[in-house]
Amino acid sequence: MTHDDRVLVDYRTADDAGVYRLDEDRALVQTVDFFTPIVDDPFVYGQIAAANALSDVYAMGGRPLTALAIAGFPKELDHAVLSSIFAGGLDMLRRAGVALLGGHTVQDQEIKFGYAVTGEVDPRRVLSNAGAQAGDHLLLTKALGTGVIATALKFGRANDAAVAAAVRSMTTLNRDAAEAMRDLPAGAVHACTDITGFGLLGHASELAAASGRSIALDAASVPFLEGARELVRGNIPGGGKTNRTHFGARIEIDPAVPEDVVDLLFDPQTSGGLLISVAADAMDRTRRALESAGVQARAVGRVVESGPTLIRVR
Repeated sequence: MTHDDRVLVDYRTADDAGVYRLDEDRALVQTVDFFTPIVDDPFVYGQIAAANALSDVYAMGGRPLTALAIAGFPKELDHAVLSSIFAGGLDMLRRAGVALLGGHTVQDQEIKFGYAVTGEVDPRRVLSNAGAQAGDHLLLTKALGTGVIATALKFGRANDAAVAAAVRSMTTLNRDAAEAMRDLPAGAVHACTDITGFGLLGHASELAAASGRSIALDAASVPFLEGARELVRGNIPGGGKTNRTHFGARIEIDPAVPEDVVDLLFDPQTSGGLLISVAADAMDRTRRALESAGVQARAVGRVVESGPTLIRVR
């Protein structure tokens, strides 16, 4: 456990990135993320890996500045495939205005790719899991279902429309949402997290626990990617099952919620959206700011006082 008072956010709140204060006006945001391929196109895989890694900085209210690539690949891998992966990642970094400084590669039997990212944030405007307050509204900026669709794609069971919807979502940066939040008055947004491997219910559980609150989630308001509900049966990824096992004990789910919806609420996401905890009196202004930035955020629930469960799904 660190005892450095310049550390503003670390692993103890299960946040997306760490924050280290440099002075009164500047703090560093640091994160690392990498994973195995989830689509067939190596260029698109590189794009998704970059967008996913950058998302952690956006979720903290920060602006990413630099990146270091991390890659593992088998010795016999076609060099053209590796070059395409790196090219896709670089394309996304350039879109985000992030400088690639270098990286590190190792031989591995399975392809892995991602980035360590450094960004900056105003230390007075850091967004973490721990700031949600009772009465806050919860906004979700992307639809769910990338885990189910990627699993279906792996086994040749996903149609083109579903795959295209998932790729569009995963290659969309959370930059516009983050910039819209930074332009709001201080105190409008109390907490934020991005929805990745633990799924919506897992990451919402971490936000509730870190904030000492509970969450009331409206399942009917949660958006899903095209084709995701149709593909749930037979395509639940291992991570979805693990998420339900790990987080389920502190989540109360109304029996009326359809089982396929419950599965998607636990579905592990790649380069998912932001879950934003917004003060009630700033809700309209926040929604307008996000809409002006081209972000279609959906209200999916409320933060309530702490109860016997972290999340109640109705």
